Amino acid sequence: QGQLVESGGRLVQAGGSLRLSCVASGSGFSISTMAWFRQAPGNQREQVAIITSGGSTNYVDSVKGRFTISRDNAKNTVHLQMNSLKAEDTAVYYCYARIYRSIYNSYDLWGQGTQVTVSS
Repeated sequence: QGQLVESGGRLVQAGGSLRLSCVASGSGFSISTMAWFRQAPGNQREQVAIITSGGSTNYVDSVKGRFTISRDNAKNTVHLQMNSLKAEDTAVYYCYARIYRSIYNSYDLWGQGTQVTVSS
């Protein structure tokens, strides 16, 4: 089925930077859209940034100008560079990928989450 494994989350001071990474393991599939979501305690999961296989990106307004999503299609990886972090960025960050095994067999894949804590 494949698996997404995130890394890079940790405690950081406000104004600092972090780089999250996510790698899709397994074989026999291709990946279209990849994205980062986050969920803070008591809040719904929200999409933070999304990138298509062609490299088009979109961001939630609250992170525009501070976060950058990128991907390496050859390595099935996606990254999220987070700069100028704020306390309100504190959340569990989840990696997402749309997996295609054929045109008739596609599904959503989620990582286990990585904790980002920004101290003010």
